[in-house]
Amino acid sequence: MIDVASHTSVIVPAFNEGLSVRQLISDLQNVGRWQEILVVDDGSTDDTGEQASAAGARVLRHPYNKGNGAAVKTGIRNASGMFVLIVDGDGQHQPVDAVRLVNHLNEYELVVGARSMETQATASRRLGNSLLNAFASYLTNRPIPDLTSGFRAARRDCLLEFLHLIPNGFSTPTTTTLAFLKAGYSVRFVPIDAASRKGVSKIRLGSDGAKFVLILLKLITIFSPLRIFVPVSLATFTLGAAYAVWTIATQSHVTNSSVLLILLSVIMFLIGLVSEQVASLRSERPRE
Repeated sequence: MIDVASHTSVIVPAFNEGLSVRQLISDLQNVGRWQEILVVDDGSTDDTGEQASAAGARVLRHPYNKGNGAAVKTGIRNASGMFVLIVDGDGQHQPVDAVRLVNHLNEYELVVGARSMETQATASRRLGNSLLNAFASYLTNRPIPDLTSGFRAARRDCLLEFLHLIPNGFSTPTTTTLAFLKAGYSVRFVPIDAASRKGVSKIRLGSDGAKFVLILLKLITIFSPLRIFVPVSLATFTLGAAYAVWTIATQSHVTNSSVLLILLSVIMFLIGLVSEQVASLRSERPRE
């Protein structure tokens, strides 16, 4: 087995994280001999870039704020390591856990730092994450203890395969976790404790939570459409059939509504089959 840390590019997406980024880089340097530490300054208006550079990181700057996902993509494109470790710049992730995560990359393609519920920010955030975890676990047919953790390590070539799916906003963890699972890569969740962030969170539970759900649906229709279409089709067929039985029993005829519901269920099932075939063809396409 190779020394993973020495072949790992650490990527730190940062937007106005001048209060924490210098200490984070120093702590990372103390716990491992990384190939490089890249800080992507996503159009910060404070001294994030200067602090990161002073700490010894290689700094890449966006001319304006593009979003966390855009910063991660910039880091992945410019990374020189065989492996990539993504660490938030807000001080929540413990550098001592970094080596624990990357050491699993000899066996797994993606390793996620799964935060304990007690160390996640607020009660509303914990509830929202629990619902997302449960929904994602159903869609992927695998337990997912922490879908939205930004602390993760992966093989760079595998990340490049899904780079076009990563949105520019705050759903990079959601996208990469589901993409790796549905593509059949080996994914491991390593329990960690998260610290309190320094500064103000940029995530808004309402708007960003709705975006996370939409991204879940988008990804699952890309990789496993029948997990969505079959339950909806069955529910529609059951409703139409039950309504037909009730109208026959009470009115001695079948109404147009029940017929339309049954036809709709068949159409949705057929669309799901076609989508599944498209997804299969897409996943079987040779990697470049």
